[in-house]
Amino acid sequence: MTGNDLRQMLLAKWGRSYDIQLRRIHGKIFMQVMWKYLEQASFPMTEASYEAHLNAIANYLHAWGSVEQVQEYIYQTRERPRLGKAVSIPLNLGERASEWLIDNP
Repeated sequence: MTGNDLRQMLLAKWGRSYDIQLRRIHGKIFMQVMWKYLEQASFPMTEASYEAHLNAIANYLHAWGSVEQVQEYIYQTRERPRLGKAVSIPLNLGERASEWLIDNP
């Protein structure tokens, strides 16, 4: 999956190029589909920076082996990103979770 593939998946599901963030919440990692999208006049990224951002997210998903999890979740969910409410996709990193979840003392 590339950043463009990810964008096409968002467009096919919800009709907009939503922002995506990776978040660590209570020791778990989530990919969140945010409510802001590229087609908004107030969106803070240019198209080029948005594309680079999605490519970085896609690289993480590949490294974590989470591409299929994300595709399946987006395909099946009935949730929609809306103002103040992101679609949170839990990422199961399995045994490799400890590599990504380092606590700072």
